[in-house]
This record gives sequence, structure tokens and C-alpha cells, in this order.
Amino acid sequence: MSSPPILDNKDPQAPSMFEPAALLRQARRQKGLPVADMPALCILDPDGDILRRLKASGAAKRLEAWPCYHTELYGFELAGAPAGIIGCAVGAPFAVLVAEELFATGCRLLISVTSAGQIVPAGPLPYFVVIDRALRDEGTSYHYAAPAAFAEADPRLVAAASHALAQAGLAVHVGTSWTTDAPFRETETAVAEARAHGALAVEMEAAALYTFASRRNKAVLCLAHVTNTMGLAEQDFEKGEADGTADALRILATLASTLPVAASD
Repeated sequence: MSSPPILDNKDPQAPSMFEPAALLRQARRQKGLPVADMPALCILDPDGDILRRLKASGAAKRLEAWPCYHTELYGFELAGAPAGIIGCAVGAPFAVLVAEELFATGCRLLISVTSAGQIVPAGPLPYFVVIDRALRDEGTSYHYAAPAAFAEADPRLVAAASHALAQAGLAVHVGTSWTTDAPFRETETAVAEARAHGALAVEMEAAALYTFASRRNKAVLCLAHVTNTMGLAEQDFEKGEADGTADALRILATLASTLPVAASD
């Protein structure tokens, strides 16, 4: 074996034999669903806290025409415009699978807000980080791009988001994250390596989402909600008001009202 199997037979420029449109077409056929566009702005909520709050308040309604086999998409109003949200799509493979399907059904801007562990402290917990690049310690990104240390965000989106949030008086950091597939294998050596690369936080989706976005020419922005020290503190995983959803929704509303929601391809 000349290289690990994850790196063998990978040609990011080669067309895929299996495209999201084919899956969605069969799902619609089997479920008897019409072809319908989903909201142009969609949110990934891996923890599910935002969606649970929206559902509990009656602000979110299931979009019945969403044809995904694995998830439910809910619609709600964000900054006066329609948006979609999917909860509990945790990890790189799941997040990118859902992202592929969302962009195939009308999404034009995808924002992910995931909880994260602290690597290099940027302030008292909890706080948010706009991820500008992510260390590629997961498997999905290697199917979309040649091996490299980092997946880079669209710098225009990062700049627009950080400016908008600063103008709104919302304290958000900008920096690097470490994306891992194995949260319970965050060893001392691995954490030290991530710290040496300048990672502020560790999460499970950003590197894959950014590599997908670059390969497919899609608009994706990832935020880390840094809430914990990986269980090393006596009282950890405190997210803030309403499980952190009050701050998250303020940030999302600001981004929704300022970032361009337009076709990127």
C-alpha cells in the first residue's frame, strides 16, 4: 500500500457517477413529492438547540416538499425573510451530504453554527468564532480536493460577516478551527498539534463544508460556538441564555440581513 486508502484513487476533478439530483429525483418519486425550491438561505444546526427553540415557540414549520431521506427541513422567518434549518446533522459526511442536497434544491447560502471545544482561548466561554480556515483532520474533504493542511473559507464571506457582526455590536472572533471525525480521540498530542496550527476551536464539519463549497462553487459560512474545554473544567458545556440560542439567533439575523443570498455558480 503506497498511501492510506483515504488518499488512493481520488481525482477531485473527475465527475461523480452519483449526483444529488439523482437521489432527490428518486426520493420524490417514492414519497410522491412535488419538485419545489427550498429557501435560498439555510442553516445547519448540528446540536439541534436552535431548531428545538423555534419548534417550541411555533416559529418553525416543517417543509413537506423537502425530499431528503435522512433529515427534516423546517422553514422559519429570519430577518424578515424565509430561511430553512436542519438540526442534528453532525459530522463532516452528514453535513456535506445535506449541503449537496440543499444546494441542489434552491439553497444559495448555507450557514453552519456548531458547538465547539476550546483549543486556544480567545476569551471567557462561551463565544463565537467565524471560521476562516479549518484543519483537515476528517475524511470527507479528501474526496473533494487534493490533500492539504487547511480548507479555506471564502474570504469575501468571512470579511462581510465579521464586518456586519462588528457593526451590530456582536462580539465574534475570526480564526482557525480543527475539524475532526473522532471527538473522543482528541488526544494530548492531537490537541497540541492543533494548537501549533493556531486553531481556536475543535469541531466536526467546517473543513469538509469549506472544501465542498470551493469544489462546487457554493456559498458556505461556518461558525463555531465555543462552549467547552472538552470536559476538563468542573462546570463545562454551558452555552449561555436558552442553551445559546438567543445569541445564535441574533448572529444569524444579522448575517441574514447583510450577506448576499444569491446564486454563486
